[in-house]
Amino acid sequence: MLDLNNIKKAYKRVSSVVHRTPFSFAPILSEMSGYTIYLKKENLQRTGAFKLRGAFNKIASLVESGQKGGVIAASAGNHAQGVAFASKHFGIEATIVMPESTPLIKIQGVKDLGANTILKGANYDEAYAYALHYSKAHHLTFVHPFTDDEVMAGQGTVALEMYEEQPDLDAVVIPVGGGGLISGMSVAYKALHPKTKIIAISAEGAPALKNSFHAKKALDSLHVKTIADGIAVRDIYEETFTHILHNVDTFETVCEDEIASAILFLLEKQKVLVEGAGAVGVAALLHHKIALPQGSKIGIVLSGGNIDVTMLSLIIEKGLMKSSRKMKLLVTLVDKPGALQSFTQILTDISANIVQIGYDRTSTDLAFGDAHVSVSLETKGTEHQNLIRQKLNENGFVFKEEH
Repeated sequence: MLDLNNIKKAYKRVSSVVHRTPFSFAPILSEMSGYTIYLKKENLQRTGAFKLRGAFNKIASLVESGQKGGVIAASAGNHAQGVAFASKHFGIEATIVMPESTPLIKIQGVKDLGANTILKGANYDEAYAYALHYSKAHHLTFVHPFTDDEVMAGQGTVALEMYEEQPDLDAVVIPVGGGGLISGMSVAYKALHPKTKIIAISAEGAPALKNSFHAKKALDSLHVKTIADGIAVRDIYEETFTHILHNVDTFETVCEDEIASAILFLLEKQKVLVEGAGAVGVAALLHHKIALPQGSKIGIVLSGGNIDVTMLSLIIEKGLMKSSRKMKLLVTLVDKPGALQSFTQILTDISANIVQIGYDRTSTDLAFGDAHVSVSLETKGTEHQNLIRQKLNENGFVFKEEH
């Protein structure tokens, strides 16, 4: 069984390899929420996520027991990089099965560490099933990303570092996918400081663990869909579910827009880059999913920072639109000399900066003699956008907004 001694033993194994990541006071989040917030920045970990801790501890234990053969893992990316890193460290061959939707940055990260990669399945669970079959066919040792005591013990070392720096936390907020991180951390906290509340946060698009937690029985999902690919787990696993039932005090979910807004908030306000899974704790805080007495001292785990650049650009774009800092319009003009100049002069007069513009006079939905102008504007908030709408209406322009 997983206990504090296992976690302390794991820390001795991994401490010379993993970074002791910052556990930093977050003044802006604290002022906004009325709590005292600290962020555990595992996004700054080697390989970009906490998963290195569990993977390294597991493979180190295999080496100690005389294991010399190859290993295989199934992962959406962060566990994969942890296994690849540890295998390279010990000179063991590693094969990683990854879902076909895995971001390129994570696939490339695994390859750069010398592991073999196989893309298989629409989600983690399908990749997992294939990896199990492959491991038996090729006589490889399977390294599970969460339902393994040595892996969970390695993840629990995050709690040891947090406790050493802030031993009196009222609560810790932990992202949940398969449950390995929260299993290890909750076991450590229940032994070290039982009064600390354990708050689990998952994505609405991967609801199996939350539904199971409230039903007190395993309820698998039919499918998962979330930008938080690191916690996009469909099925329930008994080992981690048992720890969650015993140790977790509160379980909440956050939606896609809430996750995206948290990623953008952390990037802008905290100067910290996190992936979707790493942002769910802050998303829960920003959107009032955490209910504790004012002034409570809370640690939030930023579990990883391996976000795909394409996804990040999409999140930034949508975030700018949602916060009224960007506006997209489709304007119908009379197609004659000076019409476009008249339109852009109005924008100039009210300091609306054009970042992109297109002119179309050939669309089949246009009346003869009209043209469409599509324009993206940098704006200064809701009042500024209302002024733009007002001025266009006053000057007789027909337009619609694009979202």
